[in-house]
Amino acid sequence: MSKLRRLQQGKRILEEELKELKSVCDSSQEELATLQTEAYQLKGIHKEKEELCRKLQFQCEESEQDSARQLNQNKKSEELLEQYRCEIQEFKLKLRKQRMKFEKQLHQLIEQHKNLHSIFSPERLPDEIQSIESTKSQLISAGKYQLNIHALFCK
Repeated sequence: MSKLRRLQQGKRILEEELKELKSVCDSSQEELATLQTEAYQLKGIHKEKEELCRKLQFQCEESEQDSARQLNQNKKSEELLEQYRCEIQEFKLKLRKQRMKFEKQLHQLIEQHKNLHSIFSPERLPDEIQSIESTKSQLISAGKYQLNIHALFCK
């Protein structure tokens, strides 16, 4: 009997341990399922983050290319602007030379006009007429004198 009691007691202890182990096994299974679900979710998050990283890298590369393209365009624009500045300076110099030439010609014309005005002014006209008539009579008398001399030598 005592052996039977000990065996029954051993059986109860084993059943309790079995229950405990079953409970531990069930909780371990639940924990494993939870961990597997969490691992699956983490893998999904990891894939999303990798995809986001690839997108960001692509955007970064595009931004770098755009930046390089804009720098190149800026350089070309600056070169073109400098060329236009030079052309404008050349055009300004050409216009300045033309203006100076025109001013010189205008000054010369003004001087000529002043000279012509002083020569042909109405105040001087009677003196000029008298001078011309005097010169005319001198030329006529000189011509007559030469004719007389010529006539004398030819006789």
